[in-house]
Amino acid sequence: MKLSRMLGVATASLALAAITVGADAKPVRWKMASAFPGSLTQLGTLGKGIQEKIKAISGGEFQIRFYEPKALVPPLETWDAVSEGSIDAAWTAAGYWAGKIKASPLFTAVPFGPAAPEYLAWMYYGGGRQLWEDIAHRYNVHPLPCAIIAPEASGWFRREIRSLDDLKGLKMRFFGLGARVMEKLGVSTQLIAGGDIYPALELGSIDATEYSEPAIDLNLGFYQVAKHYYFPGWHQQSSFLEIEINLDRWNALTDTQRAQLETVCGDNVRQGLAEGEALQWKALETLQEKGVQIHRWPPEILDALRQAWGEVVEELKQEDQDFARVWDSLSTFRAHYATWKELAYLK
Repeated sequence: MKLSRMLGVATASLALAAITVGADAKPVRWKMASAFPGSLTQLGTLGKGIQEKIKAISGGEFQIRFYEPKALVPPLETWDAVSEGSIDAAWTAAGYWAGKIKASPLFTAVPFGPAAPEYLAWMYYGGGRQLWEDIAHRYNVHPLPCAIIAPEASGWFRREIRSLDDLKGLKMRFFGLGARVMEKLGVSTQLIAGGDIYPALELGSIDATEYSEPAIDLNLGFYQVAKHYYFPGWHQQSSFLEIEINLDRWNALTDTQRAQLETVCGDNVRQGLAEGEALQWKALETLQEKGVQIHRWPPEILDALRQAWGEVVEELKQEDQDFARVWDSLSTFRAHYATWKELAYLK
């Protein structure tokens, strides 16, 4: 009975301590700029959903308001705004900052890189996340992985691409490291925010574009201008999305608040992967009904792309120490993972 009373007192003390900690925590009200419209399948909806998830899990004590692109800051300027503290956070992808940080695209998508299970394994258990935090913290930004989505298509073209010669001279919107690969094959690339791609394609400012997975591309209407749709998405076999948070704001959170946000993002990873895999077949059927011709790259073009990617990697390793360090981490992890992949998975 004495032991029982002692345990009861201890339990009551812990409960009182928890209440005290909760009472001391100040309510959090953040503004989060988005690189993607909130209505856009996955890219936007996964970000907008964070509003309700964090409010629910915190009992309303932690709130993040989602702002549409350009409402607070243009999509391609959110990094600086977060770094400077003019906004609390941004819903975006690390690869948009390749012009500032050459290693950043490796934390969004890797040409000829890992599918989602392997990529998640490296990010959470192979050192990927720590590497990105180490780099981003220099800029007063804390990156938090908050979704992963299915493979992308590799491009919309006005005319069929039958050979490498057909690629030369094309003007194409392209994201991340894949852009440097395409440039090796004679394509002139430029990075355009999602909402600006369709007008550029329609007006002829660009001849082709890649953007995302079929369910997302369908939403953006590229099929109305370009009828040739190519697979596989060699440049993005899986893609991370993230919340980029002003580091001072992140550090000001309590352990509980940080855990709440981590939990929301963990659920977002589950939702993004499962939903993304479930949506694509219907989107492809719809696109075909609209007259889109779906193509698979011939082996000779894929081989040329893979060779060009190898050249890009060697160049970037020489250009940037951080890129070399991250690439070494990812490559080493993948080399070890290959044993498991070979044994465990059907070809």
